Amino acid sequence: MTAAATAPAPNRDSAAGDLSLDDPSLYMNRELSLLEFQRRVLEEARDPGNRLLERVKFVSIVSSNLDEFFMVRVAAMKQKIEKGNQDLSIDGKTPTEQLVAVRVSVDQLMEQLYDCFQTQLLPGLAENGIVIADYSSLDERERDAVDRYYLETIFPVLTPLAVDPGRPFPHISNLSLNLAIVLQDTVGLNQSAGSDQSEGRRHFARVKVPEALPQLVTVPALPARKRGAKGPQAFKFVWIEQLIAANLKSLFPGLEIIESHPFHVTRDAEVAIQELESDDLLESVEEAVWRRRFRQAVRLQTDSTISDGILDILIENLEIAPDEVSRVPGPLDLSRLRQLPSLDRPELRDEPFEPWVPPHFSAHAEEDIFTVVRAGDRALHHPYESFQPVIDLLQKAAHDPDVLAIKMTLYRVGRNSPIVQALLEAIENGKQVSALVELKARFDEESNIEWARALEREGVHVVYGLVGLKVHCKIALIVRREQDGIRRYLHLGTGNYNATTARLYTDLSLFTCNADLGADATDLFNYLTGYSRKSDFRKLLVAPVTLRKRMTALIRREMEHGSRGRLIFKMNALEDRAMVKLLYEASRAGVRIDLIVRGLCCLRPGIPGVSENITVRSIVGRFLEHSRLYYFENGGNEEIYMGSADLMPRNLDRRVEILFPVLDPAIVRGLRDSLLKTCLEDNSKARIGKPEGTYEFAPIDGAGSVDSQAWFIHHRA
Repeated sequence: MTAAATAPAPNRDSAAGDLSLDDPSLYMNRELSLLEFQRRVLEEARDPGNRLLERVKFVSIVSSNLDEFFMVRVAAMKQKIEKGNQDLSIDGKTPTEQLVAVRVSVDQLMEQLYDCFQTQLLPGLAENGIVIADYSSLDERERDAVDRYYLETIFPVLTPLAVDPGRPFPHISNLSLNLAIVLQDTVGLNQSAGSDQSEGRRHFARVKVPEALPQLVTVPALPARKRGAKGPQAFKFVWIEQLIAANLKSLFPGLEIIESHPFHVTRDAEVAIQELESDDLLESVEEAVWRRRFRQAVRLQTDSTISDGILDILIENLEIAPDEVSRVPGPLDLSRLRQLPSLDRPELRDEPFEPWVPPHFSAHAEEDIFTVVRAGDRALHHPYESFQPVIDLLQKAAHDPDVLAIKMTLYRVGRNSPIVQALLEAIENGKQVSALVELKARFDEESNIEWARALEREGVHVVYGLVGLKVHCKIALIVRREQDGIRRYLHLGTGNYNATTARLYTDLSLFTCNADLGADATDLFNYLTGYSRKSDFRKLLVAPVTLRKRMTALIRREMEHGSRGRLIFKMNALEDRAMVKLLYEASRAGVRIDLIVRGLCCLRPGIPGVSENITVRSIVGRFLEHSRLYYFENGGNEEIYMGSADLMPRNLDRRVEILFPVLDPAIVRGLRDSLLKTCLEDNSKARIGKPEGTYEFAPIDGAGSVDSQAWFIHHRA
C-alpha cells in the first residue's frame, strides 16, 4: 500500500452536508499526489503492452522526475522546517509531517522502480540482444576492448581528487555521479629502513564520472562473420562507473585500491531571486543560477554495499542527515538509461508518425497564412497536427513587407530555435520586434539568458519579465498594415514556443485575427512592457488580474443550471484550495464534473455529499499531456477556454497567465466531440482517481479498448 493510500480519507458514509468543505480530510496532499503521478509513469514501464525501449524510457523519466522532486519539493519543505515555518498544507500537515510521509512514499517507489528495472527490463533487453553487463562478467577480449576505450577516451578526462589536511573535501556538484575510493599505501613503499609499520596508511579520494561521455559504454561485438549472427543488431554495454572502478590503478599508481563505491548527490535548487533589491534582473538570475551549484544536499544515493566508513565520510562532508541517504540495489541514476531508446532497433520503439498539416495550412495552399486566418479562426492539436504553421506564421511575418511589428512571450524555447531565428530575421527586415523572455523559467534560466542576450544584440526589444511574477502565457501578436487598416493577428497556445517539445507534448494552438482578442493582446503587452494598470480585458482571462475572479464566476454560473450543469476541465494540475472547494460546491449543486488532470490533484472525487458528481482521470502515455482546456456547457450555450494556466495558486496569483475563449462554435464542437469525448472514453492509458488519492486503470467495457493518444494519431480531423 502506498503512502498516499494510507492518508486519511473522509468517511464515505457521511450524509450530504455533514462535512464542512474546509475539513482538511477532503483535500489530498500535493506532494503525495505528485508521487502518485510518478507511480502512474512507472506503470507504463511495467506494462508489457508497451514496446521494450519505450518502457526503458519511462524508467529514465521516473528517475529524472524524482531528482527534480527532491531538488524542488523536498528542498522547499526542508527550507520551511529550517526557518521554523509550520504552516499547514492543504490537507492539514506540517512540513515535518509531509517530509516523513514523502520519504516513506519515495522509498516504496524506488523499490518498485528498481524491481521493474532488474526483474523485467534487464531480462527483456537481454532476450532482445541488448545486454547491460557487469564488468566482471566480460571475457578477456571484451575487457581488453573496453579497457582500451578507457585509456584512450575516459582516462584523459578524469581528475582524481585526494582528501587530506592539505586538500579539503571537494565540492560535489548537483546530480553528479562520483566514485568514493579508499586507498592504501603499498607496504614498504613509504616506510623508511627499519620501520616497524606492518601496513600502509589509508587515504580517501573522489573521482567524478564524466557527464559528457556515454554512460553506457559499448562493448565491441565480434564481426558478424565470426559470430554467425543473423537478425537484428545486438548490443552490449557496461556502465561507465564500473569501467572506471576497474581501472583505478591507472589514477593511483603505487597504491592499493581497498574499495570504491559510486554515489550520487541531489542538491536544493529552490534559490530565491532577490528581485526587489536588484537593479538588473538578468544579473540576479545569473547569480541565482550560480549559487544553485552550492546549495545544501537534500539526498545522497549510494550502492547497497557501501561500507559504513565511507558512508560516514560522505555524510559528514556533505552535511547530510542519515535519513537522507538512500542505498540503491543497482546502478545509480537510472535517468542515464535515456541513451538506450535511440538504438537502431525500431521494432522495440513506438512506430514513428509524422504530424500532419491541415489542408488550409498546407504549404501548397494557394493563399498565404494571413489570408487563411482572416477567413476564420483555426485550431491545431499538437503533436498530432504539426507545429510548423506556428513557425510559418512567424517566418511569414518576418519577411512580409506589410508587417509592422511582432510581439511575443518566450518561456522555454529550447536550443536552435526556429522561432527565435524568425524574430532575428524580422529585425533584419526592419520590423519592430518585442520579446518578453522569462528568465525565471526553472532549469531553463541559462538557455533563456543566452537567447535574451542574442536577441538584444540584434536590436530586439527584450523584456525580462515582471518583478514578483513569472510570465507563463503563450502569445504572439503580429501587427499588419492592410487595405482596410491595421489588423492584428494572434497565435495563442497552451504550450511553449518550442519546436522539439511540440512533438512530445499534447498542446493546443489557436490562430485568430478577432478584433477584441487583438485589442486585449495589445493591452496585455502594454501591461508586460510598460506601467499599465489595466484591470479588465474584453475576452482574455488574465492572471493575476482577472483570471481567478472570472473562473469563479463561470463555475458559479454553471451551478445555476443545477443538475443540467456540466463542466469538463483538462489540465496538468489541480491544487488551488479555493478552486477545489468551489468544485465541491458545484458537485453539491448537482453539476456533473469530469476532470482530466495529468499530474497532481488535491481534489478527492466520489465522496458522498461532497464530490459524488466529480470524476478524476489521469492519462499517461506516449506523449506528455500538457494542454489546458476548460469546458462550460452553460445550458447549451457552450464555452471553451484554453491557455497556459492550471488551477494552482502559482498560476492564478503569482504568474502572468491567459486563458483565451474559443469563439468559433464549430471549433468548440470539434474540441468537445473529438478531444474531450475521446479523452473521457480512454480506458487504455487513463487511470481513475479514488477518494483515497490512489488511481486505478479505467475499466474496459464491451465497446473495447480506447487509447486516446493512439486514436488521435490515426484519426485526422
